[in-house]
This record gives sequence, structure tokens and C-alpha cells, in this order.
Amino acid sequence: MDQSLSPQLKLLSLPHLQKNWDTLLAEASRTKPSYLRFLTDVVAAEYNHRVEQRRIARIKAAKIPELLVMETFPFTRQPRLNKRMVLDLYDSLDYLTQSKVLHFSGPTGCGKSGLATAFLIHAINNGRRGRFIDFKDLLHQIHQAGANNSQRRQIKHFAEIDCLHIDEVGYARLDAAQAGIFFDLIKRRHKKRCTIITSQLGFDEWNDFIDNQHLCAAILDRITENCTVFNMTKCISLRPKNISYATQKTAESEKA
Repeated sequence: MDQSLSPQLKLLSLPHLQKNWDTLLAEASRTKPSYLRFLTDVVAAEYNHRVEQRRIARIKAAKIPELLVMETFPFTRQPRLNKRMVLDLYDSLDYLTQSKVLHFSGPTGCGKSGLATAFLIHAINNGRRGRFIDFKDLLHQIHQAGANNSQRRQIKHFAEIDCLHIDEVGYARLDAAQAGIFFDLIKRRHKKRCTIITSQLGFDEWNDFIDNQHLCAAILDRITENCTVFNMTKCISLRPKNISYATQKTAESEKA
């Protein structure tokens, strides 16, 4: 590459072309495309590179602890799940276009967070902004923002994320203030954005961790209006068990 071109391409924000200039010219010399085809391919390559970089940036911003995708979910080990229904919702993107709530409930280790994460990643891969956050961390961040009068701005931030995955809802009891924060967030997202919720509790158990029955009813009323429930309560644990013991029986203990 002519060294005078490098700063020009950098200024124009064409990093892919800057990096692959010699390769592209060599390929063009070999295949001898028309001028139109050559320029079209160069623009397409730059465009695809930029789209991929933005996708990667969205994945990073989502703060997903483990990047689990639908292709790796072990449906054969969870035959109680309706695989066709799951994949229809996933492939159609209806959960995004219809601003649905996806509620995954079941015991620890059954794969609910992994399956929910697959929906979140699929949304991000299709151009949406996404975010994974633990329920307690979500409430803590919003509550802490009240100390510097930015709580409303923090709620607005989470309310405007295209696909928000709230993990482990119901692990701790909520006081009235926390329940109010959660209600405000759900109300703002209602019919506007997709919300993914994972919990060990079914809806009939939410009164166990939300002290205020009226707020609990108001929250559930909005969540269940346009909701797909993944009831995984009878699904088996997918976590492998590899237990080793650092102790062994002695002759005396065996006699005892």
C-alpha cells in the first residue's frame, strides 16, 4: 500500500480496507472483476466488518457471564420442553417484535438461564441492544443511584434496553421500596421492550418474596399480559456431578 493512503483510510474510518488493501488488490488482480464489482465488494466487506464490530461491542456491553447459544442447548436431555415451540419463538423473533416477556422457571441447574441467554444473544445478533443482570444487582444499582439523585435516569436506562435478561428473580425478599423500583421498571418496559426473567419460583409463589401484595399483583398483571412461560420445574439438572472426598474411612471408624 502507498503509505500516503494509510492515514487517509484511517481518517475515513475504513479499518478493514486499510488492513486488507494489499490482499484485496491481489485478489482483484487474480480474478479481474469489473470496476463495479470490485468497488461493490470493497464496500460490502467494509460494511460487514463494521456490522460485526458493532455486534461484538453489543455482546460485550451486555455483560453476559457465559455465552450460551441455542445450537448447544441439550434438548435431548430435557424432553419435557416443547422444542418446536421454543425454536419457533426463537427463529421468528416474535419475542422482540411483540415486546413479550419470557419467563423461565425451574430448579437450579436445569438450564433455564442458559436457554434464556440464547434468546438474549439472538436478539443482540439481530441488531438489538441487550443486557444480562442479576436481579439483586439490578435493584442495588437503581437503589444506589438514589443517593446522587440519578435513580430516575438509571431506571430509564434499563427501561430502554431492547432485550433485558433479569436473572434469579426471587432469591431475596423485597421491601416496599425495592418492590416499587421493580414495578416502575416493569411498567416502563410493558409492551415496549422484551424482558426475559429467570426464577426458581412460579408466578403463584411471587408473593413469597414481594411483601406488598398490591405491588406484586400490579407487577404480575403487566408481566403476564403478553408472556411466554417456560415451565422447567420437572426438568433434570444439567450440571455434571464430579465429587471427590478428601477424607477416607479409618479402621477405627469402620468398627464404630
